[in-house]
Amino acid sequence: MRAGHRTTDPLRAGQGGDPATPGNPSDGMVGKEVWEDRSRIVLTPVAAPSVLGLFGFATATLMVATLLAGWWGTPATAAPVIAPFALFFGGLGQLLAGMWSYRARDTLATAMHGTWGTFWLAWGSLVLLGQTGLVPAGAVDSRAFGFWFIGLSVVTLFGTIAAMTESVGLFTVLGLLTAGSVLLAIGLIAPLAWAVVAGGWVLVFSAGSAFYVAGAMLLAATSGRTILPMGKLDAASNIPGRRPNDPVEYSGGMPGARVGQ
Repeated sequence: MRAGHRTTDPLRAGQGGDPATPGNPSDGMVGKEVWEDRSRIVLTPVAAPSVLGLFGFATATLMVATLLAGWWGTPATAAPVIAPFALFFGGLGQLLAGMWSYRARDTLATAMHGTWGTFWLAWGSLVLLGQTGLVPAGAVDSRAFGFWFIGLSVVTLFGTIAAMTESVGLFTVLGLLTAGSVLLAIGLIAPLAWAVVAGGWVLVFSAGSAFYVAGAMLLAATSGRTILPMGKLDAASNIPGRRPNDPVEYSGGMPGARVGQ
């Protein structure tokens, strides 16, 4: 450090730093007030991308999962109708949500929406190509397709572990999605029809959990308060009517920049 140089680091203020530096306890400015006084906030509003991503995932997963579970129709007749909507809503919509999550600096959402968004794009394309005869019509029921679910299971498992630091709701969505993917991998590779059906049932519950989490995020974003608790680690965020966070922002209520959603 150059002779005569005066530190202006607020972290060092009051801890051996320059006594004239704003943030010294003698100035009455400590903690959060230091950062508000010395920070420049660039306003880049980003709505929570996971609302779109989870709704897209939940809807596409519900349709295909109920089909696999035998609730209605047969894959040969129903899949061609589901494929275009899964391709755009579960695929393109979720992929966009993943890229917007990148902008929101949410690594977990970027990885999960990006992974499953591209999967739904591929699944929809594969089904539609099968209808045109460009690929075998039974490709989505093949052992080779089952091996893709091994990779999806591994990626989603890591997402499940990471979600343990986020909320119980998100952990439930990804945990069920991992279990369903494992069952589908077993059912398609073995092959075992009961495992495919069981995987469909598990994915139905994963879709239901995703609907709940997306709805809770939507209500919290529009009201500014917790309406449906998601089991966040911050206890105050789980109390209906409470504000879920206290970001560093302008006192007039302007939106600040914060990590995640």
